[in-house]
Amino acid sequence: MAALFGARVRRLRTAAGLTQAELGALTHVVSTRITQIERASGAKPTLELARALDAALGADDLLVELWPYVYREAFPDWSRKFMEYSERAVDVREYAAHVVPGLLQTEEYARAVLKVGRTLGSEEQLEERVAVRMGRQKRLVTADRPELWVVLDEAVLRRPVGGLPVILGQLERLAATRDEPHITVQVLPFDQGEHEAMGGSLTVLTMPDGTDVAYTEGAHYGQLIEDPDEVRRFCLTYDRLRAAALPPLMSLDMIRCVREDNHRGANVPSRSERRRVAQEQLQQSGGRQLRGGGRRPPRPRPRT
Repeated sequence: MAALFGARVRRLRTAAGLTQAELGALTHVVSTRITQIERASGAKPTLELARALDAALGADDLLVELWPYVYREAFPDWSRKFMEYSERAVDVREYAAHVVPGLLQTEEYARAVLKVGRTLGSEEQLEERVAVRMGRQKRLVTADRPELWVVLDEAVLRRPVGGLPVILGQLERLAATRDEPHITVQVLPFDQGEHEAMGGSLTVLTMPDGTDVAYTEGAHYGQLIEDPDEVRRFCLTYDRLRAAALPPLMSLDMIRCVREDNHRGANVPSRSERRRVAQEQLQQSGGRQLRGGGRRPPRPRPRT
């Protein structure tokens, strides 16, 4: 796909009577960057550059439309076929053990998740993957949007991915699903104990013809399951997880409670800060300094 993209750029540039240097000047990149794109060598074009090339060459969005297909190659082999299935699925059922599923991630949360991947090669590739992930979410607002049912392990809510501001925004996004009738979110609480999908995430996709495929994923691997007997077993596993999870309304209440707890926690001074303030107040009032544990040292007992 990178080679096809490059060939289209070269053909359009030639038809426009532009040299590589002239096209580079129009798109604010050096001529060697245009050479790399046309030869499908070096870094792939960013979405911003694809838009600039499209505008400069009058391509009528051809290059912009090709760009997501080029960047499927930025993802590991084991995830590409799953992404292709996902784009056609009419029903998506996900169990997430560690992080919020990509279809519901905020951009900041997605960036924090994607930047720790072992297959990540550069900051540019990170931004490319974030752009692709955000692009996939557009399907949720189209006329042919899939039904999305997500079961989140409680750990997903509790882990402050990206830091406090990022997880607060992400929890707000999850709480907002209450207004989206095609999205259902449940939480599987810790007190449910062990279950069949511990250690990884599970997705079951229903295709337009009614067939199902399953996909399991860990931190650095993924497996697409298409054998009907195996898929049925994973469907049963998912149904058990869904039955064990909190009902949707109770789940949304839990998400809101976790967000409120995090928000309150952000306004509470740290222990060291509280101790410093207390010591200053004691010193100002003529009191003694606090020792470890924050307690006033005992006064000597009077001799009898």
